[in-house]
Amino acid sequence: MSALIQMLPSLFVLMESVNRLICEFISNRWIKNAKSKRAFALDHNIDEKTVRRIVGDKKYAMRIETLHKICESRNMKLSDFFIEVEAWGKSVKR
Repeated sequence: MSALIQMLPSLFVLMESVNRLICEFISNRWIKNAKSKRAFALDHNIDEKTVRRIVGDKKYAMRIETLHKICESRNMKLSDFFIEVEAWGKSVKR
């Protein structure tokens, strides 16, 4: 059990970077091209405050339900979303 406890800080850092990558992808690829943050929120069945957090809150950890709503609104499977995020993450200098 102590090995798991020792790994926890690294896992939290990894999750933070994955959360940030997801938010950056959505922000740069989709929200940026929307008419407005409000329009994106309405089109994707999420709260406008959530859109602002995706764009501006570096510590925001998106709930899977929110991600599912966004993908569903875009007629995209979550598995396809993660494939796109991974490819985009490799192509972008961070």
